[in-house]
Amino acid sequence: MKRDTYIKMIDFFNANSVRAKTIQVVNKLITRVVFVSYPCFLAYLLWKKDKLFLKGIMVPLISFVILTLIRKMINAPRPYEVFQTEAVIKKETKGKSFPSRHVFSIFIIASTYYFVLDIKTIGIVVAISGCVLATTRVLLGVHFTRDVIAGAMCGILAGVIGFVIF
Repeated sequence: MKRDTYIKMIDFFNANSVRAKTIQVVNKLITRVVFVSYPCFLAYLLWKKDKLFLKGIMVPLISFVILTLIRKMINAPRPYEVFQTEAVIKKETKGKSFPSRHVFSIFIIASTYYFVLDIKTIGIVVAISGCVLATTRVLLGVHFTRDVIAGAMCGILAGVIGFVIF
């Protein structure tokens, strides 16, 4: 992303408080709904004594830890650091932009739903929500496009490796 493109995008939201608030609410709403649904899903698996309960915990957990370590090693700067501006949301994090952990998390959860549940539609709906979340993370100015694409791909790949291969 070029600096001019980034500045125009951020200014579009910062120039209008309704637009800025709307994109922030969408970001928080998707994040919270998915991250509240996941423990409920695990509780459901436990209640049903589903044999995939342990895998439903371990695949996302191990993947999340590995991604966090990789992200820490790469320590890529965030757009607001590179372009020396402010994001639409107040964020003080330095580095650790690549890959996006928010986007990774929603896609590994979507993969978990997809591979564990008989109703594949739930996983697909969560993945679509992940695409919306990825877009909001870029529009908010906290990630580059490459960060969210890598987060999504890592989440899907971790799901396939964890649930299909192992």
